[in-house]
Amino acid sequence: MCGRYATTKSEADLGQLFDAVAVAEAPPASWNVAPTDPVPLIRMSQRHGGRVVDTARWGLVPPWATDPRAGARMINARSETVATSPAFAASFQRRRCLVPADGWYEWVRTGRQRQAYYMTPRDSSVLAFAGIWTMWRAETLTCSVLTTAALGGLAAVHDRMPLILPRERWAAWLTGGEDPGELLRPPSEAALEAIEVRAVRPDVGNVRNNGPALTTPLPAPAPESTLF
Repeated sequence: MCGRYATTKSEADLGQLFDAVAVAEAPPASWNVAPTDPVPLIRMSQRHGGRVVDTARWGLVPPWATDPRAGARMINARSETVATSPAFAASFQRRRCLVPADGWYEWVRTGRQRQAYYMTPRDSSVLAFAGIWTMWRAETLTCSVLTTAALGGLAAVHDRMPLILPRERWAAWLTGGEDPGELLRPPSEAALEAIEVRAVRPDVGNVRNNGPALTTPLPAPAPESTLF
């Protein structure tokens, strides 16, 4: 699962990084994105003839939903079932996007204590999560992040992780140029060696807390010796 993440790049930076032909105003930088928050995404636009940077509500709201609050339960879509799920299948077929992130958070419980961990590229580059989007009632753009089984040392933190797409797979994901099995292929364990797992303060557990201090590493041991 991916229930909290950080995304702090400006719309100008995202437009340049993802080769966008149009850029909408992005939401403010956030080191503690929570369900239903506004988030930046990159999607294809027929009107603009290419990629655009847009803003969506995190938590996909199916067209038949009567209340947008339903999206709070649909922030993630499992890659194993996204192609057949009634809530997600149409978006997977026709409305895929990239969700930029600096990193994401998970928690490990030890007894009564829960330790927060932040997963982020060692070189501070931007991650591109595989995402899907839809428009609810022709006025609210909403999205979900795809997850897959955690690999390598990341599995010591949580059994799920976001489906991370390297640059060479962005075009196929956005345009549907490959079969579903290839589109949903998880990254290699070798590629994930570039992801740092760091223990962080518990402050991130409160959605009212924000700021770069949330990602500052603690001098605490990783949950397992196999972590990167």
